[in-house]
Amino acid sequence: MIKVKPRPGEPVQQLMRRLKKMCEREGVLREMKRTAYYEKPSDRNRRNMRKAKRRLQKTQLYGPGQ
Repeated sequence: MIKVKPRPGEPVQQLMRRLKKMCEREGVLREMKRTAYYEKPSDRNRRNMRKAKRRLQKTQLYGPGQ
């Protein structure tokens, strides 16, 4: 759960902007969209395999430490 504490004298617009950035960083909206509909296990496995393949290609291209 994301919590944003207002700073003294902070405008509401800036508080909302901080909340939005925190949600983006945590991937809250992406997760909500993904779980909004049922996903077949085969589709989930296919998505995870594509994700792993991209991650592997990225580590081979840039190296593990970067």
